[in-house]
Amino acid sequence: MNSPRPNKPFAMIREFHLADWFTLANAVCGTGALFSVMTYLQTWDLRHIQFACALVLFALIFDVLDGRIARWRQVSSALGRELDSLADVISFGVAPAMIAYGCGMQGAYDRIILVYFVACGVSRLARYNVTAEELSGGTGKVKYFEGTPIPTSIFLVALLSLAAWNGSIGPNLWFGEVWIAGFRLHPLVLVFALSGSLMISRIRIPKL
Repeated sequence: MNSPRPNKPFAMIREFHLADWFTLANAVCGTGALFSVMTYLQTWDLRHIQFACALVLFALIFDVLDGRIARWRQVSSALGRELDSLADVISFGVAPAMIAYGCGMQGAYDRIILVYFVACGVSRLARYNVTAEELSGGTGKVKYFEGTPIPTSIFLVALLSLAAWNGSIGPNLWFGEVWIAGFRLHPLVLVFALSGSLMISRIRIPKL
């Protein structure tokens, strides 16, 4: 009878490379942004929306740094690639959608579009992970992206940050709201539909 594997606390942590810690920082920032939005919905203090947007920006900085560090140290792993995708889903998929919700895009159609946006981001990352080797042409370096990368959602976050700065959220949200078949739609949410659609498109974007 086989004996159980010995418990080794932090065994997985020891497998992390330096770049992986920056990837974790990305995820931490994205999670912090979610908490900031929830705090805003409790307090209605606009500073928390700005905190959430700033944390997504910091997540982007960590996301850029982890790739640069991995290339500098010439160390990469399947664990790091999967960790990066999971962090990106939080910081550049779920967090921007929640910021949009906090800013007032809370109608039934808004929610459908925001869910669509997150689903597109998840699909985009999954497609990249399974096709990265093919896209690299055997060189180990991906030459281009298919569809816009999920971190481009930082532009949506910047737009929402500007709206919050101007007090143009909630009932004052830019472009107002429309009612369709008894349900609300805020036209501004359509930028999330566009962003999601571009992520799952076949548009080729050179990787710098």
